[in-house]
Amino acid sequence: MENKFNSQNELFNKVKPALVTKRNEMIRKGIKIVKVTDIWEYNKEINWRKAKGLTLAGLVNDILNTDDKDYLEYVVSKIEESDENGR
Repeated sequence: MENKFNSQNELFNKVKPALVTKRNEMIRKGIKIVKVTDIWEYNKEINWRKAKGLTLAGLVNDILNTDDKDYLEYVVSKIEESDENGR
């Protein structure tokens, strides 16, 4: 059975349990700055940007197995970028 999604929002909702699981795991480790949407955006921009033939299982795997440090660095860089643009 092949999963087809009509929008990014539909796909986001499908993988949201994995996103929430990863965020909760990070919170337990003391990393509270990373939000569910940050994890989603990181994967869209970094892991899936040029990928072809992605599967739902592959997306969930990327979400859960990307290093916490990578997500944290992504969020910090976005904050720094926002601070620089706000000056």
